[in-house]
Amino acid sequence: MTQYVTPDLCDAYPELIQVVEPMFSNFGGRDSFGGEIVTVKCFEDNSKVKELVDTDGKGKVMVVDGGGSMRHALLGDMLAEKAAKNGWEGIIVYGCIRDVDVIMETDLGVQALGTNPLKTDKRNIGDVNVQVKFGGVVFVPGQFVYADNNGVIVSPQALSMPE
Repeated sequence: MTQYVTPDLCDAYPELIQVVEPMFSNFGGRDSFGGEIVTVKCFEDNSKVKELVDTDGKGKVMVVDGGGSMRHALLGDMLAEKAAKNGWEGIIVYGCIRDVDVIMETDLGVQALGTNPLKTDKRNIGDVNVQVKFGGVVFVPGQFVYADNNGVIVSPQALSMPE
């Protein structure tokens, strides 16, 4: 697993990167992660997140646009464990998660706005692999995102850590 350092990536690729406005906290077992962007746009319904964690996530990061809602958790321990088992590098949630004590022990990068113990309704509403925008950045499926304790950055192409 590659250890990404976002300040080093910013210094090495200033013409490529965009920095997401600071708003996320690190909750996952991996404090650094990166990969190809796969998006989910949903509001207080994590049905599409549940579907995606069952797919092969090797080299990918799920970016979940929950509209910034703080009323329900879009990710919990069972979905995080499935994502880790299926090779996802990480999940960034523009919204809340729950079961943080277990998620901190899971081999998965997880960043979110905060926590809320209440799960979502399952209405099968949401879109997968559409452009989403939050934090002053547009997340385009197929582009790349990198995250660590310093922040979250996006790039139109894969970045490698400088020597």
